[in-house]
Amino acid sequence: MKNISTVLCEEQGRVLHDIERAIEAPGTVEDAGESSAPATAADWIRKVAVLGAGTMGTQIACVCAVHGLDVTLYDVSTEALGAAAAKIDNAAGRMKLYEPFEDPDAMAHALASIRYTTDPVEAAQDVDLITESVPEDPRLKARVFGQFHAVCPERTLFTTNTSSLLPSQIAEATGRPDRFCCLHFHDVFHTRTVDVMPHPGAARQTVDTVAAFARRIGQSPIVMQKEHGGYVFNSMLIPLLQAALDLAVREVAAVADIDRAFMAVMRTKVGPFGLIDSIGLETAWKVTANLERDQGIPEGSGKAAFLKNYIDRGKLGVKSGEGFYSYPSPLFLAPDFLSRTE
Repeated sequence: MKNISTVLCEEQGRVLHDIERAIEAPGTVEDAGESSAPATAADWIRKVAVLGAGTMGTQIACVCAVHGLDVTLYDVSTEALGAAAAKIDNAAGRMKLYEPFEDPDAMAHALASIRYTTDPVEAAQDVDLITESVPEDPRLKARVFGQFHAVCPERTLFTTNTSSLLPSQIAEATGRPDRFCCLHFHDVFHTRTVDVMPHPGAARQTVDTVAAFARRIGQSPIVMQKEHGGYVFNSMLIPLLQAALDLAVREVAAVADIDRAFMAVMRTKVGPFGLIDSIGLETAWKVTANLERDQGIPEGSGKAAFLKNYIDRGKLGVKSGEGFYSYPSPLFLAPDFLSRTE
């Protein structure tokens, strides 16, 4: 069973869209605070290797390419690289957050410059920064980083886009723990926010340079002061959704009224149950079931059972056309939703 952070992060981009989304001596960053390094601090980074040609690796390659970097996308699977190339060919129309070119054809040209390879030596040649998005298996990530440590230049910074692991779990396996940290992207088509998470052995300059690199490629980095599972966004989102579910399960208020309360006070366009529909009820159920298992709540009762009742009736959320609301015209988008009484 996937852990809580993993299953939520897999669909995180849609949630964000809805709620608009050379190294100095090693040291510790426990008291580093927010990095203020300007984007120019990463000017020396010109060549990037993206490891993993899945959804996030493909998106990261796109963002790096349209900001003028030399990008190589690496994967062990030629099929995965072919699928990524097809997505990238059609990505220009989705890159509306990134318009660094006056010439409308320049973005497409930049995306076309991305190289694809199954050869780690080719991907590592003269590379300045690695961003890794292989599957969420710490042993696999450790093996991949160890492989690339052997063929990358000494100066190369290593970053991981892991959604659920802590960097300290794989730092030593990278062979360069002082030059390694998390650089965690969300759905780049909908938000520019990224998380930069250090581990105790990361050099301060590594964290500053990675944050500067994020700014250089058009992102807004949240520089964390220490390791924390779930980063910042998920750590806030999960308790919110769990509180909303608890209110519904205990019949404190109807689903629509819970959303109305949140939307009216917070002035958002969607409430907790609209968000769950967007995430997908199956994903929300997995997260909730894991939480309740850890809390010793019997299976078949509580919030997980409440969600499972919808799932068993085929109400999976936006992707099935119905969840807590019906799509494509959910009730919460009605102009009078906040003022309705039902």
